[in-house]
Amino acid sequence: MTRSRFFVLALLTASVLGQPALAHDFKSGTIELKHPWSRVAPPVAPVLGGYVTIINTGSEPDRLIGGSSVIAGKFEVHESTLVDGVAKMRPLKDGLVINPGQTVDLQPGGTHIMFVAPTSRPAEGQKFAGTLVFEKAGAINVEFAVQGMGDVPA
Repeated sequence: MTRSRFFVLALLTASVLGQPALAHDFKSGTIELKHPWSRVAPPVAPVLGGYVTIINTGSEPDRLIGGSSVIAGKFEVHESTLVDGVAKMRPLKDGLVINPGQTVDLQPGGTHIMFVAPTSRPAEGQKFAGTLVFEKAGAINVEFAVQGMGDVPA
């Protein structure tokens, strides 16, 4: 079987089974994580951003309280705000609450993950391992897909 036929067969099989063929989603308990991603960073960047959509399908709130990554010395959840025309960023010391039924988008220019003191800077198209820790759902291991600067999350 040729490579392209095998790929098409894999896509059709996944589609027939009702599963996404190339899913990049993760789940633990009532917390779903959709497409964790990061951007390509300049070689001297002191931090890297991480982004993901978090969905709480449960009936109780949960809280993103921390995490880690193989590419950085420290993991923080940050909030960006605009105050009197000046952008300000600060860590959320008490974590990020995700209420029941709520979808929270961690994205550039808003609330996001900050990988502090990166030890490596993966290239576009690569993935790197990370863990998001929730108060109730616990630790969820994920992979962040590295995208180009102008790319829209897929």
